[in-house]
Amino acid sequence: MIIKKFQASTETEAMMMAKEEMGSSAVIMNIKTIKQRGLARFFKNDIVEVTAALEERLNTDKIPTKTIDLVAKEQIMPELENPKTNAIEEKLNNLQNMLESKINSNEKELEEKFEKKNDSDEENSVNLKFIQLVYRQLIENEVDEKYANQIIGEIENSLKKESTVDSILAGIYQKIILKLGQPKPIEANEKHRKIVFFVGPTGVGKTTTIAKLASYFKLEKKIKLALITSDTYRIAAVEQLRTYANILDLPLSVVYTLEEFNMAVKMFDSYDLILVDTAGRSHKNNEQCNEMFHLIEDCSIGENLKKEIYLVLSAATKYKDLIMINDVYKHLKKYNIIFTKLDETTCLGNILNMKLATNVPLSYVTSGQAVPDDIAIIDAQKIARNLLGGNE
Repeated sequence: MIIKKFQASTETEAMMMAKEEMGSSAVIMNIKTIKQRGLARFFKNDIVEVTAALEERLNTDKIPTKTIDLVAKEQIMPELENPKTNAIEEKLNNLQNMLESKINSNEKELEEKFEKKNDSDEENSVNLKFIQLVYRQLIENEVDEKYANQIIGEIENSLKKESTVDSILAGIYQKIILKLGQPKPIEANEKHRKIVFFVGPTGVGKTTTIAKLASYFKLEKKIKLALITSDTYRIAAVEQLRTYANILDLPLSVVYTLEEFNMAVKMFDSYDLILVDTAGRSHKNNEQCNEMFHLIEDCSIGENLKKEIYLVLSAATKYKDLIMINDVYKHLKKYNIIFTKLDETTCLGNILNMKLATNVPLSYVTSGQAVPDDIAIIDAQKIARNLLGGNE
């Protein structure tokens, strides 16, 4: 039995190739579509593979008119009248039967292999289509193509042949959660005093975010805290924070210079947590950004007060702009990221994009103006569900 495989762009072309080479008596044993693997599947078309078989008669091309019995008698035993002829003929018959049995056995084994392979190919085809669907879902949620390919590539490398659609989805879900990492919220008490700076562009919601956190630490955690604002460029910002401070019964200091800032820190020496609202700065204005960096890096806070910095970004900002903003603020070296305005966008891909692009810890997310309700520690599981098409 001669078995050959022919590949072409269509089934018809592959079958014609088989007939031309093996003749019209060739039998088509299997037809399957070979999917492109890896990233190539998005750029190259699939191909069709046809498996054809042709029964090969023993030396029929060289001795077309003679049976196996006659060939054996002429070549192996010329003396046909020998008394042992019957015994030899019996052995030759047994040999022929054995060959025929072997051929039939091989054919059956091949058929079983092809059936199993077809089942496996169908399962792999379903899995590949599902992975492609997940990939498109990530792209639609504005996950950068680079990171979507990275996640899908890692999943493909770890998949087993018997993987199901459920196991594939669970694997991608876990990958996203791991890549988002553990959240880095603010933790403070009388033994671990902290001063926390909030920085970021204008209009991202720094002041409102500070009010939400102040309300949480004051009312829920019973932390002794104070507020400082250097955002004197916007009168409304100072008044907004002053209103929240009065409602929560918190001390607030408005500072204009580094010296005034240092004095305010000393004044709040007995407080466990100090939240600092800085002026919103455009990442394109180097002079204003340098003023803010000077305040944060050159202030005198004492050894018993730990400094933390949180970069506040809007989830509705374009990824390209987020990268430009981060390139300016990474001058601060060690900081965490807060994402605001989740209620103003339907796509949360930028959260994953920024985490993978910067490797900076994520902390809080906000989703509205309500104080103190619309803020929470980032939930990696919830973000992952959203990126995979969940409604939460």
